[in-house]
Amino acid sequence: MQIFNTYTNQLEEFVPLKKGEVSIYVCGPTVYNYIHIGNARPVVVFDVVRRYFEYKGYKVKFVSNFTDVDDKIIAKAKQEGKTEKEISERYISQCLSDVQALGSETDYIKPKVTEYMPHIIDYIDELVKLGNAYQKDGDVYFRVSSVPDYGKLSNRRINDLISGARVEVNDLKDSPLDFTLWKKTDTGVKWDSPFSTGRPGWHTECVAMIDDIFHGMIDIHGGGTDLIFPHHENEIAQAEAMHHNHIARYWMHNGRLNLEGEKEKMSKSQGSVVLVKDIYDKAMPFRLLLLSTQYRTPLNYSDDNLNMYSAEWDKIVATINSVHRTLAFDNYFSQQNDNVKSNEVSALMQAFEDAMDQDFNTPNAITSLQALVKMANVELRKKNNDPLLADIEKTLMKMLGILGLDPEIRDITEEDKTLYLQWQKLRQDGNYAEADKIRDILQKRKLL
Repeated sequence: MQIFNTYTNQLEEFVPLKKGEVSIYVCGPTVYNYIHIGNARPVVVFDVVRRYFEYKGYKVKFVSNFTDVDDKIIAKAKQEGKTEKEISERYISQCLSDVQALGSETDYIKPKVTEYMPHIIDYIDELVKLGNAYQKDGDVYFRVSSVPDYGKLSNRRINDLISGARVEVNDLKDSPLDFTLWKKTDTGVKWDSPFSTGRPGWHTECVAMIDDIFHGMIDIHGGGTDLIFPHHENEIAQAEAMHHNHIARYWMHNGRLNLEGEKEKMSKSQGSVVLVKDIYDKAMPFRLLLLSTQYRTPLNYSDDNLNMYSAEWDKIVATINSVHRTLAFDNYFSQQNDNVKSNEVSALMQAFEDAMDQDFNTPNAITSLQALVKMANVELRKKNNDPLLADIEKTLMKMLGILGLDPEIRDITEEDKTLYLQWQKLRQDGNYAEADKIRDILQKRKLL
């Protein structure tokens, strides 16, 4: 298996830190509002990464956090006359509903920053003791110059950053590149610490939680490309100072999802967003849309694109349900030919896996899926109920399961089977008038 490692800027063979196990951390949302479809891309991408590792037999420890300490949460709480906890819990609940609606798993480890405050404070305190961080008037800053290879992830040089980068102006800092680990404050949610009463800076939260949850280096750290600098770069700087490692063996970043015609990324504050909760009725087509482009490639979203993938998804769902009905209605066929295997079907499954093994190339994997759907339609047109259908159905469901695409197959009841057999018998007996009545019922139930 090959993975593109942002840290080395090249494809690398995946070799886990522990045989048969994979540790993954993905930066999650700041919970002050509903998540938009741009936030949803890493949700879908890394869910598929997890699913494929599990399909390959790995035991996966998957973690994605909720940032429930932030100025935007505090502002929202003041605006609504509620506590920060009430705001964050509302949007955490909604976020998990959105994740589930998109077909992604929710049974992962979900740390909240507020739950890890003692460890975050201890982590910052240790950086101060090591000399990599310093205190000024109750604030704590990380000394970027203490990390020789700062900028490696984002391919930036410190001198270039100082001379030309847009950096925060702060007279308390020794250098304009130094970033905040702790800020003194008397507003909003705050904690006592050896430095002051305040709250942590964003860049130290994830690295401290990773340190506490995994107790060492992890296999994969993921997130959107917008997090490469400064967030992930600053995470690495702290880990280099604390443990002399860059947190993860492989750094994976998904490309940005933009609204077609918009020059800037989606922004909740500017209102240029499409919320996940507003596309629940097209959640599976949206997931198909995301996976039809390689995860590292930027992607434009439009209603026309979504409608196109809705039509494609409808065809896939219709074919799978037709296969399922055919197998369910022919009892002898399903019982006697359940173990038939096809070299052609196996070849498509192998092509699917080969695509996924090349840096999770879901577009090529979907090409194999579509070829199998086409094969299913060819077999459905045959009158002899070709036994390959059973193998096709199993393989289609395997591919869809890896991609997290749920076709919502309609269960066939005993009453459905009885009606279908009656319809067939009436046609064989030439009683077409009665057969048409049964056919109308079957069509209303979407069984024909």
